[in-house]
Amino acid sequence: MVRPAVIAHRGYAGVAPENTIAAAERAAARDGTVMLEIDVRPAACGTPVVVHDERLDGTRDGRPLTDATGLVRETPLEELQATRVLGTDATVPSLAALLEAVPESVGVNVELKSPGTADLRTGEALPPDDRDRRRRTWRPFVERVVADCEAFGGDLLFSSFCEGAIAALREVADYAAAPLVGEDLAAGLEIASRYDCEAIHPPRTAILDPESAEPATVGDANDGSGVDLLERAHEAGRAVNVWTVRNWVQFDRLAAAGVDGIIADYPGLGAAAGDR
Repeated sequence: MVRPAVIAHRGYAGVAPENTIAAAERAAARDGTVMLEIDVRPAACGTPVVVHDERLDGTRDGRPLTDATGLVRETPLEELQATRVLGTDATVPSLAALLEAVPESVGVNVELKSPGTADLRTGEALPPDDRDRRRRTWRPFVERVVADCEAFGGDLLFSSFCEGAIAALREVADYAAAPLVGEDLAAGLEIASRYDCEAIHPPRTAILDPESAEPATVGDANDGSGVDLLERAHEAGRAVNVWTVRNWVQFDRLAAAGVDGIIADYPGLGAAAGDR
């Protein structure tokens, strides 16, 4: 059995301060890491920065996400770069600075979180008029992100829950793209097809039913029948990278199901059973 590619979720958020240069460097140095997954959104000046949450005052398991407050999109870049993450000395980096720290032997999955607005349409396959409006909203930020990525020599994969982001990317650059899928799995398949995406990123429950050992299915919009998302994606030549895996049991089940990549919070989950 071919083992799936291991994608370090926020730089293995289970063992390092997420989305920081320190996490990226450590994750890239670990055996088995094929790609890093990071989140980008704009600072007040529009510069892409690497942070997941819309606000700086979120929490992780009861610990403050940062030592600052307020919206990322309203915070000056200089303040963000001095903001400490999860009680460590690591700070919120710009996208350009983080990419400089990543060796070209490791790929980067850049998740486009927001173009700097609270008005997002996530997890939806949009009608044409809305699609065009969202594409125009996203394009300036996507251009900034792509410009910051040009110096990176490793593999790049862009993903987003927002169709507008995928649409803007397809206009701006020729990079691999993947819709992130939420509850509406059919919408994810539709977006992947519409933009001829190289991959699709569903939650792990879209591949395996957590209540049984059976494959999960998604209802087909045409006839209401159950459709195997993994099978549909592979038939179209798309890689399936699932999120987010937190233990080796989940990893092994998904590997056995035939997924191509696993976005994981912890390193070492992809080791062969005898090596654990």
